[in-house]
Amino acid sequence: MAEAPVPILMYHSVATAPNDATRALSVAPEAFAEQMALIGDLGLTPVTTAALAASWRSGGPLPHRPVLITFDDGYEGVHRHALPVLAKHGFAFTLFVSTGWIRGAYDTGGGLDTMLDWDQVRELEGAGCELGGHSHTHPQLDQLDDDRLRTELVGCREILTEELGAAPVSFAYPYGYSSRRVRRAVRECGFAQALAVGNGLARRHQGPYALQRVTVRRSTDVEEFTRLLEGRAIARNFARDRALTKGYAVLRRARQVRRKASRSRV
Repeated sequence: MAEAPVPILMYHSVATAPNDATRALSVAPEAFAEQMALIGDLGLTPVTTAALAASWRSGGPLPHRPVLITFDDGYEGVHRHALPVLAKHGFAFTLFVSTGWIRGAYDTGGGLDTMLDWDQVRELEGAGCELGGHSHTHPQLDQLDDDRLRTELVGCREILTEELGAAPVSFAYPYGYSSRRVRRAVRECGFAQALAVGNGLARRHQGPYALQRVTVRRSTDVEEFTRLLEGRAIARNFARDRALTKGYAVLRRARQVRRKASRSRV
């Protein structure tokens, strides 16, 4: 029997009054609470990224109707608004941290809104959150040369290890962009699995370094959220996103080719 696909939800900011930079990918606290209640009502079981990947790697069992709740970047609202709701339901979740955006010693000033500080990150981990890597400064990794790519990955992993006392095993690609070279580098830097975007359900055959997620936005209402969880009409919901992503990927590859050709002529 074919293994059932798993919805991996991708959140960013949970905020009452997000700024313009994060508004589209933010979720209102009331909407987030309603979405988590629906997950419980439908009988889904949240698991961490590491748990899903380990089960698919080993062939071990997963709980009934698994779902992943993931957050990218490290916005303060994950601690302020999301954590109390998740704790109330006893839900597992994963936060992918851009270490240079977290307030504290390593802050590069690149965060798009109010970010978590390291004490809050540790509180999230203490509450059962899996902490994963999301690079150091959140660049498009497939646009970096090998040295900068390794710096982003190794720096992120080393900072998380130093701050939390354990090395992260999961990674999420900034903007969802990766390539064979990036995926190989992520693996070589010690991450055991990584999430893309793709706006489709995750399936075992995608491999541990290209698992797809579905985007939850401020505009996602209860009906659309239910469809995402059940895998219904995802292709239609994200048709425009996929077309834009593919078109932009072609444009970025063309730019890469032009840059390489320019360097070779120097």
